[in-house]
Amino acid sequence: MSWSLLERWIRTGTLHVHMPDGEVHRVGEGAPEAHVHLRSRAVLGRLLRDPDMAVGEAYMDGDWWPGEGGLLPVFELYFRNRGDFGGSRLRSWLRAALWFLREANGRLRARRNVQHHYDLDAELFRRFLDEDLHYSCAYFEREDMSLEAAQRAKCRHIAGKLCLSPGERVLDIGCGWGGMAFHLARNHGVEVTGLTLSQDQYDEARRRARDLGLDDRVRFRLQDYREHDGDYDAVVSVGMFEHVGRPQYQTFFDSVHGLLAPRGRALIHTIGRSGPPADSQSWIQRHIFPGGYIPSLSETARPIEHSGLVLSDLEIWRKHYARTLAAWNQRFQATRSEFAERLGERFCRMWEFYLIGCRAIFEWGDLVVFQFQLALDNDTVPLTRDYLYPPDRTDDREDTGQAA
Repeated sequence: MSWSLLERWIRTGTLHVHMPDGEVHRVGEGAPEAHVHLRSRAVLGRLLRDPDMAVGEAYMDGDWWPGEGGLLPVFELYFRNRGDFGGSRLRSWLRAALWFLREANGRLRARRNVQHHYDLDAELFRRFLDEDLHYSCAYFEREDMSLEAAQRAKCRHIAGKLCLSPGERVLDIGCGWGGMAFHLARNHGVEVTGLTLSQDQYDEARRRARDLGLDDRVRFRLQDYREHDGDYDAVVSVGMFEHVGRPQYQTFFDSVHGLLAPRGRALIHTIGRSGPPADSQSWIQRHIFPGGYIPSLSETARPIEHSGLVLSDLEIWRKHYARTLAAWNQRFQATRSEFAERLGERFCRMWEFYLIGCRAIFEWGDLVVFQFQLALDNDTVPLTRDYLYPPDRTDDREDTGQAA
């Protein structure tokens, strides 16, 4: 029965299943090809009963492992076949019916969700991220860009869309370890307030602000955006909206509206779906980002419209996150043995499954990055994108670390 199911699902490419006794079953034909080794015959049944959860958990447990080519070809095969590897329809319907409960991120739950991931291990993030600790999609303007250069390019691009002037006040919702806030203060002479719910991020961002001599212009708060009051010339949020959850979308955009000064601008940078709405992947929800959800464009349009904000520009980045995740995994693998010793082999398998799986869905699935440029007034930002690409711009210039 298991083999007939696999033959029905795999219509593109070839899966080589290596059994414990050395027997190899080949399912499908042609490229891409992937190899999977099973610890026992029982593992196959486990995977087929609930692939959405079991494939990742069985990998973490060491019940299966990839062969030639590693994990990436396994994920490519999965997404080339549209990710439709069965499982119980009833179970899928039940998961969809419970989405509101899973994503009802009140203030206490939101804090717990953030701490689950971002307070995990400070050294882990230092090792696989770029030197400025940006934990979001980089912008590869050229093929030869390093991760550091591509993250600086992302910051420049976002700063351009904020249309900043020296002395203006900026709010960074979900500021992480402060990388975007420091870039804006150094290069645009603005004052930045950063909000985070992660104690580790808050402590590290404050330390970095002191070390950089920017603590008079960049301040951080351990605070939920729903608790914050202020009047800002610009609001930026990079890689945070994925944690908001659908029940809170209207609250989020209403909050952005309420925090902007009359000529204010906002830039919301988030992972999104190029396809229609879809239920969150269960394994990611349980092990990586509890309470998170990746929106489709249609799910963001209505709350933006009802908030009173004007959508001034919408840009979509394709495959930039695949390159970013590939760079992160390469750096993680370079120090994997250290984390296996400290956090355990099961943790390392979980982390690489997360990094490689996410790379694959940006490469072959329907995930992209949305950048929403928002304003209170239709005439706030320039009418063309020419201002983002001035003739005298140097694309590879470094952040000088000096105030503008």
